[in-house]
Amino acid sequence: MNYYNEHNKHAAAWLRELIKDGQIPPGFVDERDIQEVKPEQLKKYVQCHFFAGIGGWPLALKIAGWPETEKVWTGSCPCQPFSVGGDGKGFSDVRHLWPVFAGLIRAGKPSTVFGEQVASSLGRVWLSGVLSDLEGMGFETGAADLCAASVNAPHIRQRIYWLANASGAGLQRRLCAVSDEQRATGQADARCFYSRFEVVTGTNGKRRRIEPGLVPLADGLPGRVAALRGYGNAINPILAAEFIGAFMDVKGGAL
Repeated sequence: MNYYNEHNKHAAAWLRELIKDGQIPPGFVDERDIQEVKPEQLKKYVQCHFFAGIGGWPLALKIAGWPETEKVWTGSCPCQPFSVGGDGKGFSDVRHLWPVFAGLIRAGKPSTVFGEQVASSLGRVWLSGVLSDLEGMGFETGAADLCAASVNAPHIRQRIYWLANASGAGLQRRLCAVSDEQRATGQADARCFYSRFEVVTGTNGKRRRIEPGLVPLADGLPGRVAALRGYGNAINPILAAEFIGAFMDVKGGAL
């Protein structure tokens, strides 16, 4: 059974529906603040997903072919403190929750952790501290600055993807080599679901590609705010699956 931690009640309800529909593996959805979670409460779970949102990471693991019996943790810490669209408070923002997540990782000792953060200048400073913390715990780390458009998604969504592995001598060098090879050979297109798109014109006159059927925010459309919040904060699971897949290729039969 999996563990999903999501403090937002609307996203938590979304996760339960995805589980019910078989889109993501069965599991317990915990709506508590991550600061209330104790390491000993996580021991019985195979996969633990923090800041779970609408299930992007478990879906990405499924797309990449990650075995459901293989232990892994994921967590996309809140991006608002480090996003150009936020208040710019950075590490002083109460939503800077990496220290809490790091404490759970240090105590729980997962073999593999995947995460993601906004690719802003502050986000890169954040990443530097995260990788330093993880390496201090004995993990080997890797990271890549990727955009959703690289898998033909109809939007940019630039993000930093990172991983920590407890037993991977030389992993970072080999992961970078695999990623370069995949980019050179165009393998990133192998899992592309974005062959169709629609073009909309915003109030500022700019034209953008969007996924078919996604209705922009407007008065009188029920459920649009919750849906767009979910989409806006979610990772791109196709891109995340490519990142996971590169790691799996490096690890080979070690999984």
